[in-house]
Amino acid sequence: MSSTTASATAPPAGGNVKAAGAAGKPVSPQRAKRRRQLAQWGFIAPAVIFMALFFGYPLVRNVVMSFQDYSPSTFFTGEAPFNGTDNWSNVFNDGLFGKALWQTILFTVGSLVGQFCIGLALAVFFSRRFPLNGILRSLILLPWLVPMVVSGIVWRRIFDQDTGVLNSFLGTIGFSGDTPWLTSTSMALVSVILVNIWIGIPFNMVILYGGLQEVPKELHEAAALDGASAWRTFRSVTLPMLKPVITVVLVLGFMSTVKILDLVLALTDGGPADSTQTLGTLTYQNSFVQMDFGAGAVVGNILILISAVFAVFYLRVNRNEGK
Repeated sequence: MSSTTASATAPPAGGNVKAAGAAGKPVSPQRAKRRRQLAQWGFIAPAVIFMALFFGYPLVRNVVMSFQDYSPSTFFTGEAPFNGTDNWSNVFNDGLFGKALWQTILFTVGSLVGQFCIGLALAVFFSRRFPLNGILRSLILLPWLVPMVVSGIVWRRIFDQDTGVLNSFLGTIGFSGDTPWLTSTSMALVSVILVNIWIGIPFNMVILYGGLQEVPKELHEAAALDGASAWRTFRSVTLPMLKPVITVVLVLGFMSTVKILDLVLALTDGGPADSTQTLGTLTYQNSFVQMDFGAGAVVGNILILISAVFAVFYLRVNRNEGK
C-alpha cells in the first residue's frame, strides 16, 4: 500500500515539477496575445532600428542643420549656432534657386515623358513574338546597367563639339557638324535630358512589358471581333489595364529623376552659365563647393519634401486601386 502511494505521488522520471505544473496550467488569452505581440515586434525590430539609424537620424539632422550656421569650422569647434530662418531666406532670395527649380521641372518632365513614351512603344513592340526577341530585349537593358557616371562621361565625349562622334556623323549626312551640345546655354539642358531618357528607357520598357503580359488576350480578341482597330484596342483596352503599372513607373521615375546629380555633374557640372543647374546640383554646390552646409540642407529638405508628396500620392493611388 505504501509503495503504491509513493509511486503515485513521485514525479515522473527525469521530469520537472514546475514544468509539469506549467504544462498543465492553461495560458490566459491576454498572455497569449502579449506573446504574439512580442513575437511580431521581434521580427520588425531590426527593420525599425535600421530605418531609425540610417534614415530617421539623417533626416532629422538635416532639418536641424537648415536652421544652423553650419560652416567648415563647425567640424573643429563643434559649434553651430541657430540662426532661425536665415538659411531659408537666403536660399529663396537667391535667383539661382528659382532658376534651378524651373530647370528641375523641365528636366524631370522632359525625361519622364521621353522615357515613358519610348519605353511603352518598345514594350508593345517586344510583346509580339519574332526571332531574336529575347536577345534584343537583353541588349536594350545595357544602358540601365552601366553606372550613371560612366554613361555621362561617354556621352560627354559623344557630344563634344570638335571631336564628338555625333557631330561627325551629322556632318557626313549633310547637317551642321559643329553643334555646341554641351557648351550652349540653349542646348545643354536638352542634351542632358536626352541622355537621361536614354538611360531610363530600359526601366520603363521592362516594367511596362511585364504589365502587358498580364493583360488578358481574350479582351483583345473580343475587341477584334467587335471591329475595333489596333489603335482603338490599345487606347480603350490596353491602357486602362496598364493604369496601375503606369502609375508605378511614373512615380518611381519621378523620384529618381528629380534628385539626379551624378549625370549632370559628369556632363556639364551645372553649366554653362548655370543653364543645367538643378536642385540636386544646387545642393551639392552649396554644401561642397561654397561650404554653406545650412543652405545645402535647405535645398535638400525641399527635395525630400517634393519626393514625400509624390510618395504619398503613390501610396494613395495604390490603396484606391486595391479597393
